[in-house]
Amino acid sequence: MATTEQRYAGPDHSTRVSGSEPVGELVQRASQQLTELVRGELQLAQAEMKEKGKRYGKGGGLFGGAGLVGFLMLQSLVATLIAALAVPLPVWVAALIVTAVLGVIAGVMALVGKKQVSKASPAKPEQTIENVKADVAEIKGSAHR
Repeated sequence: MATTEQRYAGPDHSTRVSGSEPVGELVQRASQQLTELVRGELQLAQAEMKEKGKRYGKGGGLFGGAGLVGFLMLQSLVATLIAALAVPLPVWVAALIVTAVLGVIAGVMALVGKKQVSKASPAKPEQTIENVKADVAEIKGSAHR
């Protein structure tokens, strides 16, 4: 039984015919399968990010509520400090002292925040950009081989 097709046993021991499809069809099929794979992965990523987005939303809402309650707590603390200082001092002097201390704290926080923001400039993902450039150069290099 001599034929022009070559038969061989694959890893699953089934008989397969090799050389029966042109290379162009194989490349086209591989390209189509790659496209389907990428689309499937994107759909999976979209579903995953949607679920994570819901959780981030709930978590953000809870953090917001905690921040509000914490802010109210700090207001109560400020009132308590003013009341405590008002025992030996007039109320207006106690309120002025607490206001001045809070002003100094706010000023220091603003200066530290400004320093951190200036360190973060420019607002672009520099490391990622460099990695993408390196990837593109690698792909171009391997395409020329």
